[in-house]
Amino acid sequence: MATTEGLAPITRTYLARYYDKYPLPPLPDATTDLAARLRALSADLAAVAPIAPDEELLEQEAAGIPAHKIDENLWKNREQIEEILFLINSSRRPVALQQKSTPEDAEIVCTLDDIEAKLKDMLKKLEQFQLQKADNVFNTVMTYMPQDFRGTLIRQQRERSERNKQAEVDALVSAGGSIHDRYALLWKQQMERRVQLAQLGSATGVYKTLVRYLVGVPQVLLDFIRQINDDNGEVFVNTPFFISAEDAGAMDARKSDEYKETIIPAGKTHEVILSVEALNSYIAWDFSLQQGALNMVLDIGFHVEHISPSGEKTLILPYRRYEADQGNFCTVSLGSYKLVWDNSYSSFFKKILRYKVDAVPPVVEPALPAMEL
Repeated sequence: MATTEGLAPITRTYLARYYDKYPLPPLPDATTDLAARLRALSADLAAVAPIAPDEELLEQEAAGIPAHKIDENLWKNREQIEEILFLINSSRRPVALQQKSTPEDAEIVCTLDDIEAKLKDMLKKLEQFQLQKADNVFNTVMTYMPQDFRGTLIRQQRERSERNKQAEVDALVSAGGSIHDRYALLWKQQMERRVQLAQLGSATGVYKTLVRYLVGVPQVLLDFIRQINDDNGEVFVNTPFFISAEDAGAMDARKSDEYKETIIPAGKTHEVILSVEALNSYIAWDFSLQQGALNMVLDIGFHVEHISPSGEKTLILPYRRYEADQGNFCTVSLGSYKLVWDNSYSSFFKKILRYKVDAVPPVVEPALPAMEL
């Protein structure tokens, strides 16, 4: 786990000053001229071949005001590129172009093929950029997350959420959804991600459960998650993520922990019973032993069993001896779960156990209100 001592999350004021060091190069003068030529060409084409009903949406998008958020711009760029690729696909071209009836037709086909190849390359680069930046932010968060089962649960929650989102997109495509429909859904999902992460950072909604469980996560990290995912939050290529509290004129970063420590005498066991009141809750643990005298390597037995409301016991995790371990599992039964550390096999040596355990209620993605797209 990286230390956040003395750090504070980025602020917009600081970020504005920070990006003074990374000025964007001005658009070339030829850009304005090229845009004007493209509009004139579009008008000429529309006069010769009026826009079809299924092309009107693309015309509206092209003539609309550009999105002001960077991530919204990226999604819009991808959508418009896919719409253009759909329109200039060889199967949709006029018969004369498909047959290359004249040298002029052949030249047009060559130009369209070149445009198609460049757009496909650009679309691939945009997709890779978005994935890379999403992973960059997530990995930054995980770098500062305590390296125990808490981070594992966050990863599992993210993977499950992304699988569900992809299944939703696949279902839309299978049902005949258009490119516009698909990107409307993708943007809605992107906003859901931001809302959910902002909830995690501010401990609201269903994520109160997770934040309660994540005691020990530096507050500076939660502030960072909240700030970059609020309505105006943005993450740029050179974003520093965290800066010194002195630079930001902000708070110092504090952290707490909930590890417990106990001595297990030779011939004895230590038990912790966790109550589960909702299916699909998680039972999680993280433990280690302090090194013994003369630098001896010590281990301890560990197993987990379920106790039903009627008192029936079922072994969940078989007995095994560990020097340290962390893990979790999703429950399928209500009742109590008993975690047992066993030093009964030892005749002489006590064990000093440092551990953290918890029963985490299921974290369900919130039902978000319908959003204008």
